[in-house]
Formats: sequence, structure tokens, C-alpha cells
Amino acid sequence: MAQHWQEILPIDRYIVSANGLLHEYDRKVLTFLYQPLIGSTCYSLYMTLWSELEENRLWAESSTHHLLMNLLGMNLKQIYEARMKLEGIGLLKTYVNTEDGERSFIYELYPPLSPEQFFLDGMLNIYLYRKIGKNHFARLKRFFTDQQIPKGNGFVDITKAFQDVFASETPERMQYLQDASSDLDIEENERFIGRHEQREIQIDTNSFDFQLLMAGLNESLVPKKALTPKVKEVISNLAFLYSIDPIQMKNIVLSAVNESSEIDVEELRKGARDWYQFVNYDQLPSLVERSQPAAHRVQAAEPKTKEEKFIRYLEITSPLQFLKDISGGAEPSKSDIQIIEDVMFKQKLLPGVINVLLHFVMLRNEMKLTKGYVEKIASHWARLQIKTVKEAMDLAKKEYRTYLSWAENKKTGNKGTKQKPIRTELLPEWFDEAPSKQQGNPKKANNNDLEAKKREIEEMLKAFDD
Repeated sequence: MAQHWQEILPIDRYIVSANGLLHEYDRKVLTFLYQPLIGSTCYSLYMTLWSELEENRLWAESSTHHLLMNLLGMNLKQIYEARMKLEGIGLLKTYVNTEDGERSFIYELYPPLSPEQFFLDGMLNIYLYRKIGKNHFARLKRFFTDQQIPKGNGFVDITKAFQDVFASETPERMQYLQDASSDLDIEENERFIGRHEQREIQIDTNSFDFQLLMAGLNESLVPKKALTPKVKEVISNLAFLYSIDPIQMKNIVLSAVNESSEIDVEELRKGARDWYQFVNYDQLPSLVERSQPAAHRVQAAEPKTKEEKFIRYLEITSPLQFLKDISGGAEPSKSDIQIIEDVMFKQKLLPGVINVLLHFVMLRNEMKLTKGYVEKIASHWARLQIKTVKEAMDLAKKEYRTYLSWAENKKTGNKGTKQKPIRTELLPEWFDEAPSKQQGNPKKANNNDLEAKKREIEEMLKAFDD
């Protein structure tokens, strides 16, 4: 994965464009609804790019990223990361052109969702609710709503229709327009200044296994035609939002089928939300980076050595998936998930760094996550501002003895005796680079596999000792 300096340089020029007119009211939406999700850095970048546009215009003048760095007081890596988050949440599209070795960018700003779209989105509103809490969420809803016209209190609609007020001229009187028909059209390379309605966040439907879902559904209960494009979009979003696999989604879909054998979208959303809160003790999901951000990946695009492949895996895998892999596919416990969330949100560690932490702790702590031990190492890494997988691994090797003493002190408490850490043979699925096919006696093959795994884990532990 390319680093930020391979994607953008201070001398690279950019020009700001707008997909549609940005209104003053958009500032309130961005400030109160989007900023809690994307952070102040992203918010500042968007507002600064917006400020480069003249009033009621769709294009700004060309500038360099060096000027943008000075305006924002940020380095290029921060700007690059903020740009990607704006892209991901639908507020920005980026276009690049390379000519004679020089790069230029177009940053096309997209308006935010309207308050109505946002609060009915089904994804962003859930993330906002989790982020700011029930009371503040209710306050924002009141802020962005107002009373409707009291139509039912004796008021009668007496508005005139267009045809009641205006008349159209006869074709003879409009003869002069026949020679001016070309004047009524806009030029091919131009467009009217205006605004298109912003689309909600949509997860790619190809990211969900609908074939597996349909295989588990009875055709008589849920006909294939019930899975309309709209329903599929909602299912894809819900699967991403609540981490629901096709097997779990089956029961949620069945509960949302109405008497007409159609899938009620609102019931589908409610069912998914209820399921998630049931298994997560009434909590709602948070909006987090799924894996290590591209700007903090240092591994080459085509890893060759075992260590490079290992680092690449840690960079592209989310902590929850990593925890499943290292546990042989078992679902993480609620307490383990809570530990990961605390480290991610309180210590602000990045996903790839958390993966290194999980791997190190579990190998040295009998495949268990001890909250105090994890948080102690995490706070140390947070103070040192560890951002990449390689930095985390190097630090774990350097401070190996110190971290080991922390674990031993935790185990012994006030007993005054030290116990030697127990090494385990459990390994994550990705650890075997190229498992060989064993022939003959299955028992002998299993023993050989176990011995091979023992040797590999010993090598990994020695790497931390070095």
C-alpha cells in the first residue's frame, strides 16, 4: 500500500469544485451532525476547501497543497487522512491527472445530507446516537425540526393552481421562438449552477453473500422477488452496520416479511437493531476504521517474506476479525470486544497497532486478554504515539522484558513468587505460510503439524526476545 507521500506532495496543485451550491444551512448540518463522526480535522479541511469557492460559484482558483498545509496548520499526512475520511462519508470526490510528471487534483465537494435524510439514514444516525448519547441526540433532533403548518385546525387550502392564474399564447404568437430553439439549450461543456439532492451512504451490495442468504430462506416464505434492489441495499447496509452474516440475517429477514410476502424495510431495520442490542447488552455500534488506515501502512504492495506477509495481514485486518482468526474462528466474548473498543476509543490506537498488541498479549498470556495488562501496554504505546504496525512490533521487541515483568507481576500479585509464562500452541489461521499436505497415518500427520506449529511459535517468541 502506497504511503501518503507517494499519493500527494506539497507541490502538487489542486482546484476546488462543488457538485452543487452549498448553502449556509449546510454549515449547521456539518457542524452538529457530521463533525462528531469525522472529527475536527476533517471538518476543518472541508470548511477550508469550501471557503476557497466564491459565493454562488462552482469552481475556485488553482492552488498548491503547501498553501493548504499552512492554512490548516497540518502536515501532509493529516490532510491526506482527512481527505480519505471525507471521501468515505460522501462529502468529497477526488480526481487526479498526471501530465509530464506533474500531478494536479480536483477536489469536488458534495453537500451534506439534509437533516431529514440524516436522521432517517439508518446508518449515520445510528453512529451519531452512539457517539453523542441519547440526550444530545434528542436535542439535535429538536434543533433540526419545527412545527408543521396547523392544517387540521380549521384552515382550508385556497391556493390557486398554475392554470387558474396563467394562460398560454397561441402557436402563431410564438413563431419567433422557432428560429431561436438553439438558444434554449445549454452548451455541451457547461451546466447550470444549482444543487442535486445528496444520496445516502450505500454499502456495495456485492459485499454481502445474497446467495448464501437465499439458500437458507424458504421460497414459500420469502419469494426471490421480495429481495428487491431497495431491500438488498438495506440488507447490505445493515450487514455492515451491525456485522451480521448471512446466516444471522436469515432470521431477521423472516421476521420482517409481511402478510403480502414482502419485506418491510422498517421492520428489517428494527429487527437488525434489536438483534444487535440484544447480543451487545443494549449498545449500538460505533463508527471506526475497519482496518489500518492506508496512510499508516508501511508494507509493500507485494509482500514476499513471511514477515512482510505477516505485517500486511495485520494492516488489512480489523481487530475483531484478527481476534477470530487467532482464536481459530471462535467468536470473541463480549468482554474481549469491550477491551478492543476501550483501547481504540480511549487510547486512540489504530487497528493495525491493536492487532500487534492483541497478538503479543495473547501469545504471552496463555491466549487470554487481561483488561489491565492490555490497557497498560496500550497506554504506553499511546503516549509514544505509535501509528504503524512496524513501529508497534519494534517497540514490543524492544520493551519485551518490561512487558513480560508486567504480566508476571499481574499473575503473582502479592504472593512474592514469579511464575514462568506458559507458551501455547494455538495459532491464528494466517500463521502457516504454506502448510504441507501430509500423507499416510492421520495421527502422525497431526503430530507433525503440531511440532511444526511449535517451532513456528518459538521463532515468533524469539523475535520478541531479540
